Amino acid sequence: MRQSSVRGDRSRRRRQPDAQELGWDDSLYDNKGLPPDAPGWTPPEGGEVPPGDEDGPEAGAGHRKGGRPRRKKGGKGRKVLRWTAISLAVLIVGTAGAGYWYYEHLNANLRKAPRSLGNSGLKKPDPNAFGQTPLNILLLGSDGRNSKKNIELGGARQDADRKPLADVQMLVHVSADRSNMSVISIPRDTRVTIPKCTDPKTHEEYPQTTAPINESLQHGGPGCTLATWQELTGIYIDHFMMVDFSGVVDMADAIGGVPVCVRANIYSHDSKGHGSGLRLTKGTHPVKGVQALQWLRTRYGFEDNTDIGRAKAQHMYMNSMIRQLKKGTKLSDPGQLRDLAEAATKALTVDDGLDTVKKLYDLGGDLSRVPTKRTTMITMPWQYGPGERYVVPKPGDADATFAMLRNDTALDGKDTKKKPAPDPKPSTPKDQLKVVVQNGTNSTVTGPASGRASDIQRQLAGLGWTAAGTTTVLTSQADTTLTYHGTDRRGDALAVAKALGLPKSAVRESSSVTGLQLIVGNDWRAGTTYPKTSGNDKPADKAPASADAQNGESKGCMKVNPDYTF
Repeated sequence: MRQSSVRGDRSRRRRQPDAQELGWDDSLYDNKGLPPDAPGWTPPEGGEVPPGDEDGPEAGAGHRKGGRPRRKKGGKGRKVLRWTAISLAVLIVGTAGAGYWYYEHLNANLRKAPRSLGNSGLKKPDPNAFGQTPLNILLLGSDGRNSKKNIELGGARQDADRKPLADVQMLVHVSADRSNMSVISIPRDTRVTIPKCTDPKTHEEYPQTTAPINESLQHGGPGCTLATWQELTGIYIDHFMMVDFSGVVDMADAIGGVPVCVRANIYSHDSKGHGSGLRLTKGTHPVKGVQALQWLRTRYGFEDNTDIGRAKAQHMYMNSMIRQLKKGTKLSDPGQLRDLAEAATKALTVDDGLDTVKKLYDLGGDLSRVPTKRTTMITMPWQYGPGERYVVPKPGDADATFAMLRNDTALDGKDTKKKPAPDPKPSTPKDQLKVVVQNGTNSTVTGPASGRASDIQRQLAGLGWTAAGTTTVLTSQADTTLTYHGTDRRGDALAVAKALGLPKSAVRESSSVTGLQLIVGNDWRAGTTYPKTSGNDKPADKAPASADAQNGESKGCMKVNPDYTF
C-alpha cells in the first residue's frame, strides 16, 4: 500500500499570524505557542491497488433488473468513488487549530469555485426566534482522473480526459440549534432535472436536461450540482465541499486508521474484473490509505452488490471516523495534525464562501457541537425507474424526508418538544393587521406562477384583512410559510393561517421579519384556499423506514455477499 505523509512547505518563509492575532488558544501551538518559522521552534518527531476500475469492464451508469447496477456502453472506468465526503468537514474540527501554524499556506492549498450556477432564487431560511439558522453543506466525491495519482487509484486511463462525475453526493443538515445532524446520500444514477447552468470558466451554457444526478458536475462544476440539489429538494444549501481519489487516500493515511467491521471474510474481486480489491477477514479492522479507499468504493462484496449497499458501508465508515475524531485518539501528536491539515486542505475544492481555513474551522466548530448520538445518516428513499436501469426519488417518502430538512426536523425522531401551549387568541383587529404577501413560486423548471401574491392578498382582503399588501420581489420556496415576529403576534398568524386553510406547521416565528410575512410556495401554485393533502397537519417527525437510517453510535458489521467471500 502506498501511503502519503505530506509536510508543510518550509520554503515559504513569510511571517505567520500568531494565536492571539487569529483569536485562537495558544494551546493549539507546539513549542510554547511558536509558529514553525519562529526562532527556537523545532518540528515534531516525525492494500492492494487494483490495476483497473473498481467495478470492472462491464460496469454501467445505471441499475439492471435484480438490483445490480451496470454501465452504459463505454464501460470501464465509469464506476467511481462513492466516498462519503462528510469526513472532510469532520476532519476540520481536529485539524484547523493545528493548521493555524501556517495559516496562509493552508489557505493557498484550497481550491475555490462559485457556490451555485443556477438561478432558482431560493433564499436562505429566516432565523428562528433566537436568531439561529440551520446549516446545509453538500459533500461531493469526484471521480476525476486528472492526475497520475488519480489514474493509478481509479484505473480507467482512457477516462483521463473525461470531465469528472460527482458520484458521491451527500447533504449534511445541521440543525439551527446545533443539537443534531442529518446526512442524506443520493444514489449516483438517480434521474433528476439538471437546471440550466453556465460554466464560470469557459462561459459555456448547458441547457436544462433530465439525466443522472452525477452528470451535473459536468455542467460547469460543483455549483451546478448544488443547483440541482436545490431544485430537487427545495432546500437552501449554504456550501459545498468536494474531494477526489488521491484526497481520500491522503486523508485516510493522515487519520491513521478507522475501524470497520465485516460479518465474514471478504475479497472484492472476481474473474470478470469486478471488485475494489478489498480483502479482509471476519471481524473489525482499522483501515487507512488505499485500503480505506477500497472500503469506500466496494460494491461487489457488500450485501446485494448494488450502490445502495455501498452507501451503507460508507455511512458505517463515516460514523466510525466521527467517533475516532471525537475521542481525540489520533489528534494528540502535532506531526499527525500537520499531516491531516495538509491533506484536508489539499484535498478540498470549496465554494467561495468557504475560502479560508478560519471559515472551515468555524464550520468544524458547528459540527463538533452535535452529539454523536444525534447524528443520523440515511439514503434518499428511492425506487427503480422503467426497465430498472436507474432510480428515481420514491414518491411520498422522499418528499417527506426533504420536507423534514426544510423544516429543520431531526431525522432520528428525537426532537424534544414541550407540550404545546393552547393557541393564543388574535391581538390585532383584522383591518389593522399588516400582512405582506410574496410570490415564492419561482421554479427554474416550471417557471413562476404569475400573480400569486396578488391572488392571495385579494383573498385576505375579502376575509377582512384589508391592510394586507404585496411585494413584487419574486422568490423560490417549496413550502408555503407564514412567519411572524414576537410571541404576541402568534395568535394573529394562526388566525390568518386558519382562514386560508394553512396547517399550523406553516406558521413559524422569525427574528428577521416585521409584522407577518406570507410566502406562497410551489406547493400552492393555484387557487385561493391552500390545497389539503394527507399529513399537512401532522408532518413527518422521523425518517421513513425506506431511508435505512444509521445512528452515529451504531457499531454494526457489513453483510458480505456469499459470492465474494473466502
